[in-house]
Amino acid sequence: MTFSVIISMALFALAASITPGPVNLLSLSCSARFGTRSGLLFVTGATLGFIVLFLFIGFSLHFLVDKLVWLTVILQWFGIAFLVYLSYQLFIDDGTLNSKDRRRAPTFMTGVIMQWLNPKAWLASLSGIAAYIPNALSTELVTFASVYLPICWLSLACWVWLGLRLGQHFQSAANVRLMNKALALLLLASCVLLVI
Repeated sequence: MTFSVIISMALFALAASITPGPVNLLSLSCSARFGTRSGLLFVTGATLGFIVLFLFIGFSLHFLVDKLVWLTVILQWFGIAFLVYLSYQLFIDDGTLNSKDRRRAPTFMTGVIMQWLNPKAWLASLSGIAAYIPNALSTELVTFASVYLPICWLSLACWVWLGLRLGQHFQSAANVRLMNKALALLLLASCVLLVI
């Protein structure tokens, strides 16, 4: 594998990770509401969840999806239903600013599970593997995952940073409700874009 291919993989990973999507929006909301620790814990879970999904697809599911096209459709609709549910929960949130109540903050496991239900993560994995390592050789797959890991984490951490900055400006429950409703609508819009 040449250096130029690794750079190309890194650019793909950056574009797939930093662009707005369900996990990015939840990272922003989580950090704005619950602070750095909760945001980074969620981001770490989401990053590791994505890498495990990526390796799983590369080592096994990649071949299955080629043979069973309907499986991708079912996974996509299940993921979209979960994201619509998350949008609804964010939309109806009361905006209470009690950051000490961490029971409502997304956790490490929320990040892990969300990536497995995130159509964007499935599409990024499948398209990245198909484009860069169509034969999915073990060494190439591990190299790609190793490139993806820090880029994914840093990209999501940028959304945490943005959430922290926004959180400083949304110090009332009414403002948090407004931000949550806007983020919920953006999350819902990302689901619509996945469907069309």
